[in-house]
Amino acid sequence: MKERGNLFILSGPSGVGKGTVRKELFKKNNNNLIYSISATTREPRFKEKDGVDYFFLSKNKFEEMINNGEFLEYAQYVDNYYGTPKSWIDKIRDEGKDVFVEIEVKGAMQVRSKVSDATFIFLLPPDLEQLKNRLILRGSESDEVINERLKTARQEIKMMTNYDYAVVNDKVELAVKKIQMIINTSRMKASRVAAEYIQILEE
Repeated sequence: MKERGNLFILSGPSGVGKGTVRKELFKKNNNNLIYSISATTREPRFKEKDGVDYFFLSKNKFEEMINNGEFLEYAQYVDNYYGTPKSWIDKIRDEGKDVFVEIEVKGAMQVRSKVSDATFIFLLPPDLEQLKNRLILRGSESDEVINERLKTARQEIKMMTNYDYAVVNDKVELAVKKIQMIINTSRMKASRVAAEYIQILEE
């Protein structure tokens, strides 16, 4: 009996550095993680490949999948849908591989309501002032948008208690080490391997 793979969810406020931390984590050769491929209705960009960068779907197909409950989570941004297909996640986990998903807080809460055995990691800024500075350094948003994001961040941080672990992103390399420790610890939970050994004992 093959042990089912883990599902790791990383989320946190906008500007906290989720993408940077995730990319650094995946540079390591020993994490044995599969990064989740999202589905989207936007057009492919230069050199993007279907099934590699995204699953590119028509709006009608995406909405059909929403109605059929085929997404672990989804959201709509600027007239395009983005979501995590449940069937793809299940396929990878059934192969015994661990899946890593990086999503916004609302998406993580959608997954929390549907998946009981996922590990949820909340990435925190050292403080709100540093979060504001990170958003400013992006140079792509107005003061009004930044203030709105900070307001949302305050609400999202209050939701941290819905997660299993919290990691402060003060330094990327330290945050990555802590997340790697969480991954390793989750893999050793007794509940992860109990079913396999019970079956061995019964045989």
